[in-house]
Amino acid sequence: MENNDKEYCLQFVGLKEGKHHFEYNIDKTFFEDFNYDEFQSADIQSNVVLVKKNTHLELDISIKGTINVSCDLTLEHFDLPISNAVSLVVKFGSQFEEVDENLITIPAGSHEIDIKQYIYECIVLAIPQKKIHPGVADGTLDSEILDKLNDLKTTKHIEDDNNTDPRWDKLKKLL
Repeated sequence: MENNDKEYCLQFVGLKEGKHHFEYNIDKTFFEDFNYDEFQSADIQSNVVLVKKNTHLELDISIKGTINVSCDLTLEHFDLPISNAVSLVVKFGSQFEEVDENLITIPAGSHEIDIKQYIYECIVLAIPQKKIHPGVADGTLDSEILDKLNDLKTTKHIEDDNNTDPRWDKLKKLL
């Protein structure tokens, strides 16, 4: 995993066995290397706990913060709170290999591990597929698009009641 951004490379050689804490403040510029532009801004804190053991490393990556996204219904921008955590076990072997989503093998002579990709994945997996403005659910959002959707919903509901299939009407009489 080659990356020129050394800020996210954890150098574990020289660290004592045990827990080591690292913190990162992440904004929109973090995502430029990944060509990810699904939101307008980001204010995310990432905490990484590296547990160095004699035979392997354990990484616990957690993120918490907000991203500014567009509502899928109204296109209004809002701050969406996100949080997530992932745990990784890093073993030493002959070459770099991602065995599964929680187990990584790195070359035995390595002295650092780049965690930028894993922080990125932790954040992206925390973003819900459907992003709905909280004002939509509680009725406090005043939006032209939302008003239009509600008008269409009411009109469609009235049309559905008036235009029933005659075959269903005969079945309803049986009840």
